[in-house]
Amino acid sequence: MSSTLGKNLEISIFGESHGDAIGVVISGLPSGEVVDKDIINRYLKKRATGKDKTMTARVEADEVQFLSGVYNGYTTGTPLAMVIYNGDQRSKDYSNIATTARPSHADYSGFVRYKGFNDIRGGGHFSGRLTTPMVMAGSLCYGILKNKGIDICANIFEIGGVKGERLGNRLNKTTFDSLREKSIQAIANEDKMREEILTARENLDSVGGRIECVVTGIKAGVGSPIFDGVENNIAKAIFGIPAIKGIEFGEESELRGSVYNDVLQIKDGKVKTATNHDGGINGGITNGMPIVFAVKVKPTPSISRPQNTIDFKQMKETEIKIVGRHDPCVVARAVPCVECMTAIAVLDMVMESKIYE
Repeated sequence: MSSTLGKNLEISIFGESHGDAIGVVISGLPSGEVVDKDIINRYLKKRATGKDKTMTARVEADEVQFLSGVYNGYTTGTPLAMVIYNGDQRSKDYSNIATTARPSHADYSGFVRYKGFNDIRGGGHFSGRLTTPMVMAGSLCYGILKNKGIDICANIFEIGGVKGERLGNRLNKTTFDSLREKSIQAIANEDKMREEILTARENLDSVGGRIECVVTGIKAGVGSPIFDGVENNIAKAIFGIPAIKGIEFGEESELRGSVYNDVLQIKDGKVKTATNHDGGINGGITNGMPIVFAVKVKPTPSISRPQNTIDFKQMKETEIKIVGRHDPCVVARAVPCVECMTAIAVLDMVMESKIYE
């Protein structure tokens, strides 16, 4: 099923943007794992809306209710279900898109795929609102990984035309903690990035950007070759985030092989590489270095300018002006989504590897 992910750890996302509730069921979690509600709430707050003018004004409390699978703060080993009830819906804002396709949305493709029975309110099951249960599940997985010495952190290194910096060798707790305190989680130029977003908003437009994500503390030997590699599994999870349009593992692929190749060394009795251009993965399997990848986030397709489109019921060209509350840039809110979907994929592979048992 398209809304289900994982092999050893399986998550199933359910709900619609303007439905009664959204949520996730997680199967395969071992019993006795700590359920850290503080981590879950921190990630939900990071993904939350309405904090300033760089994002949509829709405000949701996003209070998680555990329906099953948790007892006295620990996983029971049975399916774990979490739900959030929606509150701040304005479904009337979407009455004009029943047959009029918003450019770069799933209105037309979803209509064809589901024969017109899909929920159109707020984008329905295609909405970015469905990243909330992704964050619910992923933040729980992140807490489990932290207890195994694995950390995950993302960094925005481009918004619109504003360039930031890649993390490089700054892969440490101090850097990660500093990043997590920022509303725009960027090593550099976050103020200029904010200005770029606000300028786009003033012009009734939107911007996209790029995010890098790193996984530290991961041991060598996780993953499998060919079709079940680390890249394969992370990519499938990341592309579940609606705004993601590209992913690249490692760094500096334009280098010649003599410079690009990661030379193996022995440091403090452990195998390391002098550089990490491959992003910690060889043959689909971790080599013990940090996993590094970058994702491309498209500009928010909901903009307030009039746009040409079609009425796909009447089969005629027309014009649409999108109303409602929308982000001029989703990059900052995509950061916790990227971290959390990475956590789901990594925990699934760690469970299969048996290395951490």
